[in-house]
Amino acid sequence: MLGVCYYPEHWPESWWADDARRMRDLGLRTVRIGEFAWSRIEPEPGRIEIDWLRRAVDTLGAAGLEVVLSTPTATPPKWLMDAHPEIAPVDEDGTVRGFGSRRHYTFSSSVFASEAARIAEVVARSLGRHPAVVGWQIDNEYGCHNTALSYGDTDLRAYREWLRRRYQSTEQMNEAWGNAFWSMELRHFNEAALPVRAVTETNPAARLDYWRFSSDQIVAFNRMQADIIRAHSPGRFVTHNFMGLFLDFDHFACGADLDLATWDSYPIGFTERFPFSEEERNAYAMTGHPDMAPFHHDLYRAVGRGRWWVMEQQAGPVNWAPWNPVPRPGQIRLFTWEAIAHGAERVMYFRWRQAPFGQEQMHSGLNLPDNSGLSPGGSEAAEVARELDAIGPLPAPTLAPVALVIDYEASWITRIQPQGATFNYGELAYRWYEAARRLGLDIDIVPPGHDLSAYRLVLAPSLPYVSEVALNAFKKTTAEIVFGPRSGSKTRHFSIPENLPPGPLAELIPFRVVEVASLRPGLTEEVKGRISGQVRRWREHIACEKEFAEAAFADGMPAMIRSGRFSYLAGWAEIDLISAVLVAAAERARVATTSLPASLRLRRRGNLKFAFNYGSEPVELTFPPDAAVLGSSTVPPSGVTIWRED
Repeated sequence: MLGVCYYPEHWPESWWADDARRMRDLGLRTVRIGEFAWSRIEPEPGRIEIDWLRRAVDTLGAAGLEVVLSTPTATPPKWLMDAHPEIAPVDEDGTVRGFGSRRHYTFSSSVFASEAARIAEVVARSLGRHPAVVGWQIDNEYGCHNTALSYGDTDLRAYREWLRRRYQSTEQMNEAWGNAFWSMELRHFNEAALPVRAVTETNPAARLDYWRFSSDQIVAFNRMQADIIRAHSPGRFVTHNFMGLFLDFDHFACGADLDLATWDSYPIGFTERFPFSEEERNAYAMTGHPDMAPFHHDLYRAVGRGRWWVMEQQAGPVNWAPWNPVPRPGQIRLFTWEAIAHGAERVMYFRWRQAPFGQEQMHSGLNLPDNSGLSPGGSEAAEVARELDAIGPLPAPTLAPVALVIDYEASWITRIQPQGATFNYGELAYRWYEAARRLGLDIDIVPPGHDLSAYRLVLAPSLPYVSEVALNAFKKTTAEIVFGPRSGSKTRHFSIPENLPPGPLAELIPFRVVEVASLRPGLTEEVKGRISGQVRRWREHIACEKEFAEAAFADGMPAMIRSGRFSYLAGWAEIDLISAVLVAAAERARVATTSLPASLRLRRRGNLKFAFNYGSEPVELTFPPDAAVLGSSTVPPSGVTIWRED
């Protein structure tokens, strides 16, 4: 179940066989290579040198290792940039982003799409049927470094073509966008402009469509490469390695063309970048926040439709966060077991050896850069390998009782018009997930419109646009459903629904949102009733019959309303309030909850139960002594315990 990322082009060829043998001895079985090797594969236009890569695959395969090959399209070589400078992405302010790092292309460039298809076919034709090759990674981390959206002339031309296909006529587009406002009506599609660099805010409907267009470009680029690989490398899986804390394109749409999803797990770095309080950051500086990796495990399990890997697992300090501490002893082992508990088929460590050169020379690996031996993270990886061998086959992952609805368009909509500077969809969704996990709940993340019939409790932290498919899914299930603020507040074309928010959800819960208030930092509003707590950042003024109000704000207006199995929370809930809401909803859904210590998390996989301690003190568990599979009832800091449960 373990593997590693390897860069044979970084090391003398005389090291390769020894590296492969040591990987196998360490307990690793799978190796990813090639994602940044375009300049070595094609050092000059049309001059293909792929024999070195074949020898690397031969060497790894001879050691009994499986190989995941990558298409090298994330790093176009300098000669290609010089020949076609128009492939470069362009920032919102018009700055062209040039050569010198990676991801220096726009997805809208037909020239680059043609070059990417060509090099992908070269690699797939050459090595696609090699017996050691078991799968493919397309490109690397789509959209990283803010490259999902580009704003150059190439993008504008592609955008206009996308609008023609979408709307057929400018009359329909003008109507959809509400272009009568501020005299923005267009006569033909060639008058459509990039929705940036205007005097003030550009049309939100146009901006939402530009985000949809940009997402579609990524999906099409991914599909193009997937088709090439399947044609020349039959029987091998196709994947892409997605990122954490990244909502700039629709991963569910992209995942539809993949056999499984993978993601790159750097929980400590992500904790530095997430909008946690300083107190939270300091508490989890050397461990990562307890829900950072699990949230993404559950997300990418959904993107992969049940199949997923960790393609890059943090193995020590990284180099790219504002501060980069050394993980606490035991934490790399914990990260690995946690991914396995959530159903990962493979956990691939980044990387085999720390590179002593380049931009990532401060980024650790399983081995020290002087080739003198394992890093502390490498020793912990070896420990997990031994434990996996001792435990033997694990039970198949099981369906969780709780579903959390995640919607990429919700992030785009609330970023386009946040209405409050601190309204952050990603943070809101994460906090609901955190609250549920602190109650000991297992969670499946699902996209809007997913079949919900197998779940007992469904959480939708915010769903501004509720499609007909999503509405029908909510209607068909018998689950208890809780909606969060701004749900149903926009139409498909980014306007206020005719019946006011919650728009189509009014079929399920009879109320209207007549006004909204964003609350500046330091302001909170008390909520009292059948549930109690505080909201901050956001509250809504609701009109409804008194019989539906479960709790109210201090001014008497409803804060929580419920009609049958549907509930709506009219504000950004603090942890005490959202916990109270979830406990009440879980009780109605007959889902058991357990109040856990802030730093302890549980996860079930079949009849196995896992406990992970992110805190600085031991935690005591209660289970029969003969049920222990790994560890004991005392879970030390950064420790893992596994036991069998009836």
